[in-house]
Amino acid sequence: MIEISASILSLKDKNVIQTLYNLETAGIDYFHIDVMDGEFVKNNTVNKMREYCEYLNSISNLPLDVHLMVKDVQSYISSFLVFEPNIITFHLEAAENKEQVLEWIKLIKENNVRVGISVKPKTKIEEISEFLPYIHLVLVMTVEPGEGGQELMPETVEKIHALKQYVKDKQLEVDIEADGGINTKTAEMVKRAGADILVSGSGILNSENYAEVVKNLKKLS
Repeated sequence: MIEISASILSLKDKNVIQTLYNLETAGIDYFHIDVMDGEFVKNNTVNKMREYCEYLNSISNLPLDVHLMVKDVQSYISSFLVFEPNIITFHLEAAENKEQVLEWIKLIKENNVRVGISVKPKTKIEEISEFLPYIHLVLVMTVEPGEGGQELMPETVEKIHALKQYVKDKQLEVDIEADGGINTKTAEMVKRAGADILVSGSGILNSENYAEVVKNLKKLS
């Protein structure tokens, strides 16, 4: 079953609470929290995402899907654990070595949170294979991280397909999440490639009917 994680990166400051409510009632499965530090990627969304997490903890029971696009991964893991997320995903590219990756995995797991590792479009999936038995999710970036509203890079779809085949062959219980340029036009090829969770922000928020878009994103044709 396809799940939808709604990115609130492009949320307009006006009527935030109402928009969050509308997203939840549209049938999404997660709120996707894009945490950017202005160093790992050029934009800084830390304060805004903390504010949104506070709102969501007060008004929603939906799980939070926290995506850390940051250099200082350990400190951001600690600061976002207070919001009791369901998933915390960090970028492989932020790690200096294998030991650091394992340390972050351990820290997240110790707090009873699911662990995700994200890879940029140019990072090969072979670079994360040794970590797959210890994590719950791989977030495949289908655009360069850092900005909403980009177009999906078609070459990343093959990466999802290869990862899905590897997970299946090794009999691993790892979800594949696709993030970037996901809308009703691009979702089909990503789903066919093997994605389990689709992150969609502008694709939902720019529509007039959130529920209809979410329904179409989830649908397997």
